[in-house]
Amino acid sequence: MATTSPTFPSIFKPFTSLTPKPHITKLTTHLHSSLSTSKTTLLSLISNQNRGLTTQNDPKMLSQIIETIDEMAVHGRGAVTTNESLSGTWRLLWTTEKEQLFIIKNAGFFGTETGDVLQVIDVQNKVLNNVITFPPDGVFFVRSSLEVASPQRINFRFDTVYLDKEIRVAKDIRGDYLVVDRAPYSWTE
Repeated sequence: MATTSPTFPSIFKPFTSLTPKPHITKLTTHLHSSLSTSKTTLLSLISNQNRGLTTQNDPKMLSQIIETIDEMAVHGRGAVTTNESLSGTWRLLWTTEKEQLFIIKNAGFFGTETGDVLQVIDVQNKVLNNVITFPPDGVFFVRSSLEVASPQRINFRFDTVYLDKEIRVAKDIRGDYLVVDRAPYSWTE
């Protein structure tokens, strides 16, 4: 007597493993690699731009930097950038914000030089302070308040387009850009 396996209608499929499909893994790897490349490119482009002073006279470089920021914004789209991860002391790497660049450029007229330029954000207490230091003891700062308006928008003057544990990239309502990193210290008044 021969044994036969039961046959099932075609709507029943054999159980398959929940192992990620190769094309999904490749897409995830590609997106991570693309973000990593964009971040590395941005940091490389701004590394010799004197916080944005040099870029003011180089429209081609400005265009390259903004294009790279736009690439990073795609990766940041949909991410919540208004929670506690926004809180901290952020140090200016590069900006197009003319008032900050004016102070950085002209500090020498006052017999000093510009130290770190910071944004100190406390989401829980709804505080944002802009700080420009003038070593050894000088400081200029503006106290502000902020309000979380949506998962990516702060009602102050900027939208965070990209945020991770190391850097933040923002664009304000005037179209100015800001690239900051987490300072290795916390600034307090």
